[in-house]
Amino acid sequence: MKLHKIETGNLKLDGGAMFGVVPKVIWNKLYPANENNLANWAMRCLLVETADRKILIDTGMGNKQSEKFFKHYYPNGDDTLEKSIESAGFSCQEITDVLLTHLHFDHVGGAVKYNSKGQAVTTFPNATYHVSQTHWDLATNPNAREKASFLGENILPIRSSGQLNLISDETELFPNIQLKIYNGHTVGQIIPYVNYKGKDLIFGADLFPSTAHIPMPYIMGYDTQPLITLEDKERFFEDAIKNDSVIFFEHDLYNECCSLHQTPKGVRAKATFTLAQFIEMQDAL
Repeated sequence: MKLHKIETGNLKLDGGAMFGVVPKVIWNKLYPANENNLANWAMRCLLVETADRKILIDTGMGNKQSEKFFKHYYPNGDDTLEKSIESAGFSCQEITDVLLTHLHFDHVGGAVKYNSKGQAVTTFPNATYHVSQTHWDLATNPNAREKASFLGENILPIRSSGQLNLISDETELFPNIQLKIYNGHTVGQIIPYVNYKGKDLIFGADLFPSTAHIPMPYIMGYDTQPLITLEDKERFFEDAIKNDSVIFFEHDLYNECCSLHQTPKGVRAKATFTLAQFIEMQDAL
């Protein structure tokens, strides 16, 4: 197995929305915002290369939305999904599987593109797209709270392509890739556990957007069921601490990975490091 970081660019989101009930005077010390209260966030994906598969986890927000749409999110940075995949040594045609943690626009937007005729088609024509059944049902019949995050052009072409695989329960999708479901941020969010040489590298998605979200009360205002998120985090930590797991962050602009430890104040980040450093540490064992 080989692991590749896939950077797809950054976006800016309101810091208060990202930290919920935590006051700005506290969270701003951990994750800074600008004068307009906007903090910059990565959209970092993960490509898992095995002997016979190339599995992409999440796809960023892509580039097919309108200028008006993007003005709300201030996309920045030089990275794109396609460029990063090419830099890793692959083409979009070689991706065999796309695992979507959930279908909010900043996670699924890159999964679909417009072709030369202006038609919405899948970016990865030879891949199977994996989504949880409960989340798909929500995204295609959304509640008022999340409706703006579920865009038909990002989602429906996956179904019409015939490439969609719906996952009904927690499962081992492939050897060494375990899928667990957490419901606090949105119903049916998949969190992939990738076992790399005996250690779980857990794709944090929107369960843990950043190291600053590790303390229990640090829950996004975007989470639809924050009390469930508390339960999700408690369940997550119980296994992660016991197994000395590592979190890979999708949205943390400043930290790619971290280990965890129990402190008198609760679970906190123990050490932060890049994905390359994680691979180096595991390869040295």
